[in-house]
Amino acid sequence: MDIFAHEDDEFLALHGMPKNSMTLVDAERSAFLYGSMRPVAKMSGGSVANTVVCAAGLGSAAAFVGKVAADEFGIAFTADLRAAGVDFGAEVSSGLTGTACSLIVVTPDGHRTMNTYLGACVELTAADVDTELVSRARVTCVEGYLFDSPPAKEAVLLAARTARAAGHRVALTLSDSYCVERHREEFRDFIEEHVDLVFGNEAEVVSLCETDGLPAALSALAERDLIAAVTRGAHGSVVLESGRAVEVPAETVARIVDTTGAGDAYAAGFLHGLARGLDLPSCARTGSAAAAEVIGHLGSRPQADLLLDEA
Repeated sequence: MDIFAHEDDEFLALHGMPKNSMTLVDAERSAFLYGSMRPVAKMSGGSVANTVVCAAGLGSAAAFVGKVAADEFGIAFTADLRAAGVDFGAEVSSGLTGTACSLIVVTPDGHRTMNTYLGACVELTAADVDTELVSRARVTCVEGYLFDSPPAKEAVLLAARTARAAGHRVALTLSDSYCVERHREEFRDFIEEHVDLVFGNEAEVVSLCETDGLPAALSALAERDLIAAVTRGAHGSVVLESGRAVEVPAETVARIVDTTGAGDAYAAGFLHGLARGLDLPSCARTGSAAAAEVIGHLGSRPQADLLLDEA
């Protein structure tokens, strides 16, 4: 669950929050920050959960693999997924660990800074992966955040191997530049062995490739047999395939309210187009349109009709 608060840059500095980042916190730190914030909204979130909800809103058949606790947040999260048309067959856990929550500070410029308590997420294991479901998916998308939990990483590896064995694609979202720093070598190995498509923003991709800028990072990625979709905020995105980079402009947005979930929505639009055989620039345009809807309001999931004209 995402808990939002409007605060200024001084609040970030006071509490040692690197702006525009995601920091993992324990239950004690989460409770302290929650007491320091002035929450304005509570909404279901989660990186790939946002992506599958947005993909379902675009008309794709979507399913989610995850773990929640038998508490207020877990029940609400499950209900929201199912109401969006997402297949989520998991039962809530009766363990003592609470459902994950992310305390999100939105500054006046619309940028978000996240402090995430993983809670029940760290209890995700390979036993929670429905391999029959994964084998039917045209694309299986996994988030880099799961590499923070060794059992969850095993679940990711099982899902990736299952998808590849079925002849389908695997996508990885790099999640956060600090996440990339924590797991750079693991990400590189995972990409080399299992991944067909990488999503990331400019900072994440540069960190992954350890280069001085995006051009050099794209050159490094061009040596691998994969698709890369790199978001660049107001500058749109760059799509790389077969060593060729194509720039796609961003959608015009009247007012940026909250950038939380922008990358998740972009990935949803891109994957929706990919599953339907659209060319990659069209996939990127669909992703940009979905992201534009999400950043126009508070919260990481769409609030308007996303059945877009893909022609």
